[in-house]
Amino acid sequence: MTMRLDITEHTQRARQLIPAIQELRRRALVLEQTYQAELQLIAADYRPSARNLLHYLALRQTDIRPLQRELIGLSLTSLGVTETAVLSTLDALLYNLHALAGETYTPTDEEAPVTYQTGTMLLEQHTEQLLGQSAGNHAVKRRVRIMVTMPAEAATDPRLIHDLLAAGMDVVRINCAHDDQTAWLAMIANLRQAEKKLGRPCKIYADLAGPKLRTGLIKPAGRIVRYRPKRNYRGEVTAMCQVWFTPATAPQPAPAAADVALLVSADFLALAEVGDAIHLEDTRGRYRQLQITHKQGTSCLAETDRTHYVETGTAVRLLRGAELLAAGEIGDLPPLVLPIPLQIGDTLILTRANLPGEAAHYDETGRLAQPAHIACTLKEAFNAVEPGHWILFDDGKIHGRVLDNDRDNITVEITSTGGRSVGRLQAEKGINFPDTTLNMPSLTAKDVEDLEFMARHADIIGLSFARSPEDVHALEDQLKRLQATHLGVVLKIETRQAFENLPRLLLAAMHSPPDGIMVARGDLAAELGFERMAEVQEEILWFCEAAHLPVIWATQVLENLAKRGAPSRAEVTDVVMSSRAECVMLNKGPYIVDTVRFLNDVLERMAAHSAKRRIMLRRLSISQVD
Repeated sequence: MTMRLDITEHTQRARQLIPAIQELRRRALVLEQTYQAELQLIAADYRPSARNLLHYLALRQTDIRPLQRELIGLSLTSLGVTETAVLSTLDALLYNLHALAGETYTPTDEEAPVTYQTGTMLLEQHTEQLLGQSAGNHAVKRRVRIMVTMPAEAATDPRLIHDLLAAGMDVVRINCAHDDQTAWLAMIANLRQAEKKLGRPCKIYADLAGPKLRTGLIKPAGRIVRYRPKRNYRGEVTAMCQVWFTPATAPQPAPAAADVALLVSADFLALAEVGDAIHLEDTRGRYRQLQITHKQGTSCLAETDRTHYVETGTAVRLLRGAELLAAGEIGDLPPLVLPIPLQIGDTLILTRANLPGEAAHYDETGRLAQPAHIACTLKEAFNAVEPGHWILFDDGKIHGRVLDNDRDNITVEITSTGGRSVGRLQAEKGINFPDTTLNMPSLTAKDVEDLEFMARHADIIGLSFARSPEDVHALEDQLKRLQATHLGVVLKIETRQAFENLPRLLLAAMHSPPDGIMVARGDLAAELGFERMAEVQEEILWFCEAAHLPVIWATQVLENLAKRGAPSRAEVTDVVMSSRAECVMLNKGPYIVDTVRFLNDVLERMAAHSAKRRIMLRRLSISQVD
C-alpha cells in the first residue's frame, strides 16, 4: 500500500493552529508593552535584545507542548529553538501555516525586533564585547571562551600565566576574596608580559567577594602534630618517616625529603651529630626514638619507624649511646583544628557572636551537656531566618532545619549528612538559606574598596550575590562614580532569589552593557536542590540566549583533571554540555595548564558538531561505507 499526503487534512489542521500561534504573538507584544518604561532605560543597541527577551518570557508563560506536537505533525518548526528571535519565528510559522491553508499572511502590527540571523549576530557581538575574541590553537575556531581562576602562584611565577595563555586561556579570573592588591597587580603584570610575548590579548575578570555567608572559625584542639612512616598492606614499614629538627630562633627551610619540621633550641641542636638519637614521650605516653641521619647547617634530619603524636612543649633528650648530651622541648606547633562532627538528629547552634566553634560536649554519663556551636559570619541572617527554614552547609553536604531563632542564636536540627554516618563541618565553609530572603546590599565595604582598585586594571567586574535589579543598579552607580561605565559586568546567579528574578536581572543589566551571567552551579545546586540543577541551568541558558547575553559555565569544571591529573567520565560529559555556553570557567589546580589544553581541544571538536543547542550535521568519519 502506498501512503500519500492528505492535503485536505493538512489544510484543515493548519487553519486550526493559526489562532493559537496568533495568540502567542499577541501575548508577546502585550508583555512588551507593559515594560515600555523599562525598555526606555536600556541602552539603545541592546533594546532589540530586551524586547526579544520579553517575547520569550511571554512564550514560556504558556504550556505549548500540545501545540508543538501538532506542528511536528505538519513538518513545521516545533518552536523548540526560538530563543534567538521569538517574534520572527512566530511570523515565519504563521506565514507557513497560512500557506498550507491556502491563504496569505501579512503581519499587521509590530515588526519583529530581530531575525534569526541578526539575533545570532547580536549574541556573538555582545559576547565579543564582554569576553573578547576566542583564540583556540587549531584550524577550527571555537566559539566558547576559556576563563581560568588565578592561584596565588600566578603573582610570583610569570611562566604559569604564559603557559595558560599559550594553552588557550582567553580570560583571567582574579578572585577578590583571596590574596591582596599587591598580588593582583603582580598577576596583571605577568599577564601583560605574556600577552606581549605571545601576541595574544586576554581579558581580566575581577570577581568581587560579596557578602561573606560562611561558618566562623573553630576552636583549636591543641598544638599537636602526628607523623608516621609509610607502610604496605601488611603493616610493614616501606619508608621511614623523616623529621626535620631546626632552631626555633632561626629556622631553616626543610628539605624535600622531610615529612614534618619541628622546632627546638639552637643549643640543643649545636651538640647533635649524625648517629645520635633523640628521645621523647609522645602525647599517648609512649616512648619514641629518632636517629639523626644528616646534619645541615644548624639543623638536622632524623628518621623513625614509629608513629608519633607530638605537641608544643613535648620534652626531648639528645643521647649519644647512653650519654645524655642535652635536654629541651618542642617549640610552637601550628594549631590543630578539627572539623565539628555532626550526625542526623544532632543540634547545632549558629551564633551571632564571633565565638570559636566547638563540637558537642557530653557529661560523664554520656548525656549531652552542650550542643555543637559555630559562628555565622553574616549578621543579617539572624534578622531574617525563621523556624522551619532550611539551612545548607558546604555546598549542601550537610542539611538542617531551623528550630528556633532568638536573633542571637539559630538552633538547627541536622537532617542530612550527605550519605555519611558522620558529617564534618569545617571552618569558613559556605552557608545557604534557600528559604530565606536576606535583606542586605550585595556590595560590601570591601567590595567598594576592591572595585576602586580593579576599575583601573580589569576589563570585567563580577557581582557576587546579585539578587535583584537594585543590586545591579548599585554597582552601576559605583562604576559611574569611578568613571568606569565602560567595564563589563557579570552577574553571578548563585541563589534561589537570583534565579527567580533572572528576567528582571537581565533587563537591569542591559541598562549599562556589556553584560553577562555566570552560573555558579555549586551554590545554586545547594539552594535549589541537585535534582533541579539540570533544568535550572537549561533555563538560564535559554533566557540568556533570548537576551543575546553570554553565559559563563562555572563550578567544578574538570576539577579532577585540574587537581589530580585525570578527568572523570562525568566531567567530560559536563564539558560537552558546557559548550552551549559562551565561556567555561576553570578553577586552580596543579594540573591547570594541562586542563586548559584538554578543554580547548574538546571545545574545538564540539564546535564542529553543535552551535548552542542546534546540532550541526558535519560529515562523520564512520559514515563512509566501502
